[in-house]
Amino acid sequence: MKYKHLFFDLDHTLWDFDANAKATLQQLHIDLSLVDKGIHDFDRFYKNYLVHNEKLWERYRNGYIKQEELRIKRMWLTLLDFKIADEDLARQLSELFLQLLPTRTILFPDTKEVLQYLADKGYQLHLITNGFELTQHSKLKSSGLQNFFKQVITSEGSNSLKPQKEIFDYALMKSGAKVEESIMIGDSIEVDIAGAIAAGMDQVHVNYIGAEQTLKPTYTITELKQLKEFL
Repeated sequence: MKYKHLFFDLDHTLWDFDANAKATLQQLHIDLSLVDKGIHDFDRFYKNYLVHNEKLWERYRNGYIKQEELRIKRMWLTLLDFKIADEDLARQLSELFLQLLPTRTILFPDTKEVLQYLADKGYQLHLITNGFELTQHSKLKSSGLQNFFKQVITSEGSNSLKPQKEIFDYALMKSGAKVEESIMIGDSIEVDIAGAIAAGMDQVHVNYIGAEQTLKPTYTITELKQLKEFL
């Protein structure tokens, strides 16, 4: 086998962040009686949250904001879209969201089957994720994925973020892997693929949504089970 170490992204690649976030926010929309506060259109609330979350994560990756600001501000800005300037509610939403979200278990199709197939073939499986230590480990445990991975490298634990080369170097060191025997598997061209290229590592772009490819990955797939075709 050319590769011995497979490094996966977690959110949007294996663990369906958008579906899990939507289910969590739907529950909070009911539990916190947000309709009574003026949020009648849940779908708009959810879509606005996704937009703010993505923009704030980009700012976080670039070092412009801290973890706590990201967590609170995505809720605060979403509430402001509905003309609700309630900082206490934003904090309550943030805290409950972070408690409930990691307990959700929606995975992309064939995730466990493919991971088991790769483990049975003798690959060492690891994670490189731009997430927080406690949150990401909770997601893995709740969704039954934790036993597949030898090393779980988070941005918080490594003190660096994809696409920075440093997090990939740290992951290689922690796993005892050589770069030429390793491949990165993730959904984001700008984060997973660009970062792996900078680190000299081969890449698989998991392009579920048909995103434009501004870089040329080593491989491109549109569903996880296609990994079986070349690994």
